[in-house]
Amino acid sequence: MKQLSKKKEEEKEKKTNETVADEEIKEDAAETEATQEKQETEEPQVDPLAEMKDKYLRLVAEYDNYKKRTQREKEAIYTNATADAVAQILQIIDNLTRAAQTEAKGEEAQKIVEGVQMVVKQSDDILSKMGVEPIETVGKTFDPNLHNAVMHIEDDQYGHGEIIEEFIKGYTYKGKVIRHSMVKVAN
Repeated sequence: MKQLSKKKEEEKEKKTNETVADEEIKEDAAETEATQEKQETEEPQVDPLAEMKDKYLRLVAEYDNYKKRTQREKEAIYTNATADAVAQILQIIDNLTRAAQTEAKGEEAQKIVEGVQMVVKQSDDILSKMGVEPIETVGKTFDPNLHNAVMHIEDDQYGHGEIIEEFIKGYTYKGKVIRHSMVKVAN
């Protein structure tokens, strides 16, 4: 019996040792897990100088982008304002061109027409210096981005979509259409 009780005591002691070992393993696992969580929640150490340098570089890049954007906006505003002003002046030039094309009866009337023709030529020169270009029409193919067809004719003498006559001259400024040309087109 002594042996039996000794075996039981050994088994109890073994179970106790196993339980203690299991508890120690669980405690170690919990400590390891807590350490990992602590490391994950802690922010990595950042060099303050590197952080300030990064902020500085970002600020410089943002300022550079701002300068470029405002420059583009200024240019667009100037282009649009110039195009609007020229569009209004074109009406005056159209009337002067019509006056210059009239038949003069008499010497004085001829001098007036010549003076008006000189004003029209001077106006065309000024527009050219500003970068305002007339849109080519007669003999060209109709382009709805540049031309406004107000008349169509059926004529085999001309190609399909060919512009035959220009009623009002169109102009562009820096690639932007200020006014479309009004034309007659062959179908």
